[in-house]
Amino acid sequence: LVWVLVLSLAWLGPAVGGEEEDGEVVAEEEEGDDEVLSDELKEEDGVLVLHEHNFARALSEHQLLLVEFYAPWCGHCQRLAPAFAQAAAALKDESSPARLGKVDATVQTALASEFGITSYPTLKLFRDGNRTHPLAYTGRMDAKGIVSWMERRAGPSATLLQDADTAAAFVGSQDVVVVGFFKNLESEAAQVFYEVAGEMVDMTFGVAEAAEVFEAYGLSVNTVCLFKKFDEGRTDFPVDPARGLDAAELTQLLRVHKLELVMEFTNETSDHIFGAKIPHHMLLFLNMSSSGQLALRDGFQAAAGTFRGKVLFVVVDVAGYGADVLPFFGLTPADAPTLRLVKMENNRKYQMDQDVFSDTAIRTFVQAVLDGKVKPRLLSAEPPADWDTRPVKVLVGKTFEQVAYDETKNVFVKFYAPWCSHCQAMAAAWEELGERYKDREDIVIAELDATANELENITIHGFPTLHYFPAGPGRKMVEYKSNRDVETFSKFLENGGTLPEEPPVVPKTPENSTGREEPSPLGTAESRDEL
Repeated sequence: LVWVLVLSLAWLGPAVGGEEEDGEVVAEEEEGDDEVLSDELKEEDGVLVLHEHNFARALSEHQLLLVEFYAPWCGHCQRLAPAFAQAAAALKDESSPARLGKVDATVQTALASEFGITSYPTLKLFRDGNRTHPLAYTGRMDAKGIVSWMERRAGPSATLLQDADTAAAFVGSQDVVVVGFFKNLESEAAQVFYEVAGEMVDMTFGVAEAAEVFEAYGLSVNTVCLFKKFDEGRTDFPVDPARGLDAAELTQLLRVHKLELVMEFTNETSDHIFGAKIPHHMLLFLNMSSSGQLALRDGFQAAAGTFRGKVLFVVVDVAGYGADVLPFFGLTPADAPTLRLVKMENNRKYQMDQDVFSDTAIRTFVQAVLDGKVKPRLLSAEPPADWDTRPVKVLVGKTFEQVAYDETKNVFVKFYAPWCSHCQAMAAAWEELGERYKDREDIVIAELDATANELENITIHGFPTLHYFPAGPGRKMVEYKSNRDVETFSKFLENGGTLPEEPPVVPKTPENSTGREEPSPLGTAESRDEL
């Protein structure tokens, strides 16, 4: 998760595949008769149209085949289609051995079953005709990301640097490159390096085993080196002879160290900022048109090195790209300069009692947060004047506790985001529920805008989220996960916060009432239809 819902509005980048499943869950469909019975391979917009009669032929004729399993009604699939077609065209133009294909999994149910398709879209890579062990797609869901991911698999994942001159040219060719120095390129550690290089398509990798290249870079043992044209210039990761290389560990080290020590928050850097998966972000909000405020970066930069890998230091321009995120931190441009630390796992924000911008003060504050000595600063809107007279009570951060944990009442709360389409779709049902129970002394129907209010012990990960707080001691909370209609809500309430046992009903269409719209890791609002 990212800086609260901040990023759901600010981030413009496409979603990343593979990090979190954001497809739409498959609804069961009536299996239709195949209209195409031959094994002829046809295309739509450069993408092979595949079905069970031509699938084997496609695998045999194409060394690398990335297949999208989709549903015509799936919104994610519809948004992916233009990028998928662009990627297919780009690969054909480059005479790449990689091709793209698609399968309508709602019709080709045998293929969907064979490959375990449970959500749309699902992308799988088939290599050298191997039908039994396809590789899950882990790249970005845009044309450039798809092409990069496929190109990395079509050729060697790392360039062989045969001598010192070749290595020097390679190291100087880009702002950031990674070179694996291995005395035996067939070793297990080298194979792990190749594996990592195949996945990290946004970086350029080389390998060297020649003694003269080791000597040129002052190395005597197997080492992974990250070269960059900023900050310290080079970071070495020696390979432990006993442990070897761990792919996940190396991937994270490279993600962290490829970044500048202090990042500026822009549209171009946002993917890198959140892709690094650093658990805390320290933010310096500045008006970068002010020379006086810009000077504060010096202390910020000086403090950053102490926390590399644990805390990512980011500068946010309140008069530029960062302006849109200010409301989610309870800030205005006039509040700059100011500092905030964000704990990424639960979106908690921390604030100095009084902003001090020296490197010593910043180090002390950050360490205190890491040590659990600072309480988070929670946002709260002001309650409307009639918040408790409406059929649906309007809660905010500062009134939530007294209402939700009232031991004399059963409280049913909708946590929503104003921009969430699923929240908007169920709004009428929630209002009707409020009308139905407005005269009940023991039941309260309420809602809370989770983009403007934060709670100390409750973290909302998706929208809408419904929680039931039963009367009595113990501060209990039950998450509601069933259908979102008035009658089912009523059964839940009348049954004391549980639903009576009923035979399961399989929905016939994807537009079921348990759809959830969530912020993606890069902040675009991704929807999910769940069974």
